[in-house]
Amino acid sequence: MLHLSHPMINSLKSWLNHSLMAILLVTVFLGISTAGWTPSSSAALPSGNAITDGRALLRYALPIDNKPVRQLQASLEDISNQLRANRRWGAISKDLSNASRVLDKPSQILASVPAERQPQAEAWIAELKSGVGELQELVKVKDKEKIKSERAKLLDIVTLLEEAMVKKFPFEVPTEYSNLPQLKGRATVAIKTNKGNLTLVVDGYSAPVTAGNFVDLVQRGFYNGLEFTRSEESYFLQTGDPPGKDVGFIDPNTGKYRAVPLEVLVEGDKKPTYGITLEEAGRYIDMPVLPFSSFGAVVMARPEDEVNGGSSQFFFFLFEPELTPAGRNLLDGRYSVFGYLTEGQEILDKLKAGDKIESATVVQGIENLVEPQAA
Repeated sequence: MLHLSHPMINSLKSWLNHSLMAILLVTVFLGISTAGWTPSSSAALPSGNAITDGRALLRYALPIDNKPVRQLQASLEDISNQLRANRRWGAISKDLSNASRVLDKPSQILASVPAERQPQAEAWIAELKSGVGELQELVKVKDKEKIKSERAKLLDIVTLLEEAMVKKFPFEVPTEYSNLPQLKGRATVAIKTNKGNLTLVVDGYSAPVTAGNFVDLVQRGFYNGLEFTRSEESYFLQTGDPPGKDVGFIDPNTGKYRAVPLEVLVEGDKKPTYGITLEEAGRYIDMPVLPFSSFGAVVMARPEDEVNGGSSQFFFFLFEPELTPAGRNLLDGRYSVFGYLTEGQEILDKLKAGDKIESATVVQGIENLVEPQAA
């Protein structure tokens, strides 16, 4: 079974157990915010505290370059932060005013949308403008729950708008990995377990080889009936170990273990780094586009001493993100995150070793799967 090594788990546990206390002590005695711990970056992710929403991380990971739509996204996402912070209605009103100003200049958003997609994009912008107006009315009556639900709907439209801006796959995957499936885009996977259903989105824009391998295995029915083999409460839940002596997928076309390389796209880079951890590469403070900061991050498992030894086993990261220091996690850059849980957090929280995947199905994006070019 492939898994996090015991030294790594112990280090992670120690770090997690002390992280909150460290944050509190620094805040009290030095009077500084954890937001100041995040290094500057040229990537699309905004500065400040670590983003803990998997859907938001997926939006920021899209390979687009349109500042107005990012401002719109950030304004709508910040509403959730303000609602948690004792309902700061003035700050929420400001966020909505900022969003409205962006939507008042639709041409700046449409400039990044291909001509054939612009009619649909115009309809989305009109829907967003109407929705922001409705939120402004809800703020007047301070309807917290309604604001949360309507905000989520608007962000779903923002996702569609941003996805419409992607014109082509942003880089060439090294030819040495042409013998592996690749996902040139995104896919949504529905997993039915004995305790309920999970939905996750895997991101081929950031991890095409890792995501492609996973989607291919889902299509083959590889995960159907497999148990979750290992769990550490509040840390991770792992599956993908097939019955028998094999610890990964044996490709029937070659009769060999399908090995998947470590694959990490760093903020500001044009393509992923392969076959080396960020620590080994000397990139100690560089942050991945897909970080471990969200409950339900989907991660490729591998032997601790073999960065290119992943295959079929993967794990969900379960640590409560509110305790994670901003922009910092011991696992970032050591393992390949290739997607996030988008629905079913309460189900994932219940799953333990011994529970079972009843079925896994690609429900969207299978057209983005590229079959291996060589055996």
